[in-house]
Amino acid sequence: MSSHREAPEISKDPVADSTDVYAFVSPDSPDTVTLIANYIPLQNPAGGPNFYEFGDDVLYQIHIDNDGDGRADVTYQFEFTTKLRHPDSFLYNTGPILSLDSPNWNRYQTYTLTRVESSGRRSVLGRHLACPPCNIGPLSTPNYERLAQQAVHTLGKHRTVFAGQRAEGFYVDLGAIFDLGNLRPFQNLHNQFGMSVFTQPADGVNTTKELNVHSLAIQVPVTDLTHQGRRVRDVTDPHATIGVWTSASRRRARVIEPGRDLETGPYTQVSRLGNPLFNEVLVPLGHKDEWNSLPPADDKRFATYVAHPELAKLLPVLYPGVFPRLDAYNKSNKPRADLLAILLTGIPGGVVPGFQNYTGPTQADMIRLNTAIPPARKPNILGLVGGDPAGFPNGRRVYDDVVTVELRAIAGATLPLVDKSYTPDAAASKVTDGLTPADVTNPYLDSFPYLGVPYDGYHHPAS
Repeated sequence: MSSHREAPEISKDPVADSTDVYAFVSPDSPDTVTLIANYIPLQNPAGGPNFYEFGDDVLYQIHIDNDGDGRADVTYQFEFTTKLRHPDSFLYNTGPILSLDSPNWNRYQTYTLTRVESSGRRSVLGRHLACPPCNIGPLSTPNYERLAQQAVHTLGKHRTVFAGQRAEGFYVDLGAIFDLGNLRPFQNLHNQFGMSVFTQPADGVNTTKELNVHSLAIQVPVTDLTHQGRRVRDVTDPHATIGVWTSASRRRARVIEPGRDLETGPYTQVSRLGNPLFNEVLVPLGHKDEWNSLPPADDKRFATYVAHPELAKLLPVLYPGVFPRLDAYNKSNKPRADLLAILLTGIPGGVVPGFQNYTGPTQADMIRLNTAIPPARKPNILGLVGGDPAGFPNGRRVYDDVVTVELRAIAGATLPLVDKSYTPDAAASKVTDGLTPADVTNPYLDSFPYLGVPYDGYHHPAS
């Protein structure tokens, strides 16, 4: 959660496990869009002696759909190569790493970035692009912020890329939520086994505090992504909206030999992610691995889990008397048209005044971004439901409180958008896991790649 260890098989393969996807009009360069896909969840900063890295045997991709069919029209592919400078040393580094070509850095990675279009055209945008090392500590990586900045590569006018370790920017109370949906700010209302275990509310606890991830981040002109390269300024124009998701794929066959593995055959998808929490919370356990293997164009088969979410049925049971209207709506068996729109088609025009990010009738889990909506001068972390159309579910910024937004939506707060006769329970607009960006101790950046400097293992030996 957002998509950390969200399915049985991918939880065993963290190098290919996508954790979060972000897509937003860049606040410091509003004619560009920033796309970020995070991998390798829940990294303890003290990860030696074998520090975290991307997989040489994994094809990482960020996909863009600009015609609403749930299939990629533009894809950015990242392929990594790992090399050793001192194979007879057990050390990741033999001295301070002061530059990306430092002879003290023993095990290092570079990557090739390729842009692929649906027509089959392939354009290599960069080769031998350097990743930064992991943030080890004050002796090994003494000026990490400056060192990591060397790994921000310019690929032509208004095109920038970064691949490497970053501070985890997603905040969530995992320990409470997966303890039978126990939200600490409302824990005194939780009723399990016919009794209340807690007598008073509590503050949320950020489970991902002081952890790291590995980020693929790219910033490109809006016209690199939109249909026919249009720079649309009209919010109501359907060509303004793009859909974004990430995927990781492995070779179909793997032969394990002493000292090395051999991968061969075509790539097969093992992980994907669009909207936060989709596979994690909505798709049932028996279908999670299947979902990870499919393109968004096939998501119609999972729509029933969005239309009738299990968590919405659990809330009135776990919190007796708190969600009576939601309980009645559940029992009516009406489909949740609000969630179907938010997560699978985008929101059509006329539902929210002056807003739309509708991509058409194809049901597909994608982050939908209306590129005609400029960055907010005063962002609201609740995005659209907080009156800020530049935030989730219109794209997703690194600091958006997607947990609260989706919890409130599931609790019925967004139902009146599609059913004027429905009045949400009072708790629906207040439900939260009790966290904000203030609970992320390492601040976000104001410019690319936006996620903060990763935590080092010396000062943060354990999460």
